[in-house]
Amino acid sequence: MVAGAGVLLLGAGVLVGPQLYAAHANRAAAPVPSLTASPGLEGDLDGTWSIGSGSVAGYRVHEVLRGIDVRVTGRTPQVEGTVTVDDGELTAALLSVDMASIHTDEPPRDAYFRSSALHTSRFPTATFALTRAARLTDGGDAVLDGELTIHGVTRAVRVDAQAAGGSRGVDVVGSVPVVFADYGVKAPDLGFVKVDSRGAVEFSLHLVPESP
Repeated sequence: MVAGAGVLLLGAGVLVGPQLYAAHANRAAAPVPSLTASPGLEGDLDGTWSIGSGSVAGYRVHEVLRGIDVRVTGRTPQVEGTVTVDDGELTAALLSVDMASIHTDEPPRDAYFRSSALHTSRFPTATFALTRAARLTDGGDAVLDGELTIHGVTRAVRVDAQAAGGSRGVDVVGSVPVVFADYGVKAPDLGFVKVDSRGAVEFSLHLVPESP
C-alpha cells in the first residue's frame, strides 16, 4: 500500500514546491480512526452483524520528499463482511475491502497505487479473516488474531481494536502494522522521494445486527 513516488514528484510536489506540497498533503491526511464515544460494550451482542454505512478502511504511509515528512492516507467506504458473536465471544469475522476504490487527495497517486503497486486488476480485494475466537470485554478493548490478505499474499496478524455500542449498533476502530515486502509490494525510492518500507492498514467500522 504505497504512493507512487515518481508520479507524486512529477505532480504537485514539483509544481508548487516540496514544502507547500507537504503542507497540503499533511492537511489532507485523514486522522487516525477513533471512536466518537467512550469505549465500552453493553447489552446482548450475540448474533450475526454486517458492515453498515459510514464504515471506511484504507492505509497510512509516511514519505520523505526532499527531506520533508509527508503523511499520506487512502480511504474507501467499499467495505463488506460479517461478524458473528456467540455467548459473548467474537467467533467469526470475514471482511473484504475493494482496493481499486481506495483514494487519496491525488488521483495520479491513486492510479499508480492501482496499476503498479497493488495490481488491483489481478488482486481486487484485501481481506481479513478471524482465526481465533476473542472474548468481548465491557471495556471495549479486543485483540483479534487473524489472517490478512493483500496483493494475493496472506499473513497472520494481530489487531488491536476498540469498540463502543450495544445491541443496536457497534463501532469498531483499529489498525494493523504492515511491512510492504511481506506482501510482495516494493516501496518506491527515487532518492528525492522515499516511501517507508512499512505502514498501517486502518479501519473504522459500523456494525449493524442482521435480522433474525
